[in-house]
Amino acid sequence: MKVRAHVLVTGRVQGVFFRSETAYKARKSGINGWVQNTQDDKVEALFEGEEKAVKEVIKFCKRGPPAARVMNVEVTWENYTGNLRGFKIKHDF
Repeated sequence: MKVRAHVLVTGRVQGVFFRSETAYKARKSGINGWVQNTQDDKVEALFEGEEKAVKEVIKFCKRGPPAARVMNVEVTWENYTGNLRGFKIKHDF
């Protein structure tokens, strides 16, 4: 089953390669969507794909790369749309 998850990660998650590692995991898992830093020092992501793959990337977000210190991961499950292609890192807020 295909799913869509909107994720917000708080903690020490900027400046620690969180976006690039998340993008790598998502692309490797065949997930479509994006990841970006927010102005309030969080990381936000949108994942679409097979439920198992999306849950694995969310699991990664709960620990992040080695230098990250994840405090909280908020996941909002949304209706799958299928309108995303590829996985990108957004660089603007």
